[in-house]
Amino acid sequence: MATARLRSAASLRGVLLRHFSVGPASTPHAVSRVSGVDGVTMDAYERDLTVARMLDKTRWASQATAVKETEANGSKISIGPKPKEIKEDDNDGNLVYQGPISSTIKKVKLLSLSTCCLSVSLGPVITFMTSPDMNVIIKGAVASTVIFLSATTTAALHWFVSPYIHKLRWRPGSDSFEAEVMSWLATPLKRTIKFADVRPPETNRPFVTFKAEGNFYFVDAEHFSNKALLARLTPRKLPHESAFKNL
Repeated sequence: MATARLRSAASLRGVLLRHFSVGPASTPHAVSRVSGVDGVTMDAYERDLTVARMLDKTRWASQATAVKETEANGSKISIGPKPKEIKEDDNDGNLVYQGPISSTIKKVKLLSLSTCCLSVSLGPVITFMTSPDMNVIIKGAVASTVIFLSATTTAALHWFVSPYIHKLRWRPGSDSFEAEVMSWLATPLKRTIKFADVRPPETNRPFVTFKAEGNFYFVDAEHFSNKALLARLTPRKLPHESAFKNL
């Protein structure tokens, strides 16, 4: 009789361990299954139930720890620099915004400039050397077309990305800020702009946020952490502004 009780307790322990290894503990169902057993089996059940609960808590704790470690290691995909990275990247501490795709724009612009230089310098040479029997006028037209297309694409790229602000520095309380854009040679170009000169762009040109002193500028509003400063950079056009503009 005692051997049968031990076997039933062992089988019950195996069932409980398999059950609690899959999902969370469910005490009412387990109690209903063993409500008719005697004291020896009930003690074994309570001990197995305690072990199963401990295993379940340990499993969920390990999963939560793994999620926290993943977030701490920066495994999440994000665009743009974090606020801590901005402070570390700037020595004077006045850097409040950094373009999220600044490095990508610089690489594409350098690639375009390199291609343009190669086309201008080597295009005519290759054209005149590859086909010696071709007419000189046709060779000149082909070389000119290659140079024109390469220069046009480079100029179009510069026109498209020239308003992009790569870095913006501002000292709290100051009436001006420093915007760093990129020149046509892909070099940093710093401009000091006063808030009083900031105007709505009033243009159909894409990727333009505001206008100042005849130049267009663009900032990514989704990655601009200082919303109060962003509101000063994106002034709204008043309804009566156009009506009394020339008075």
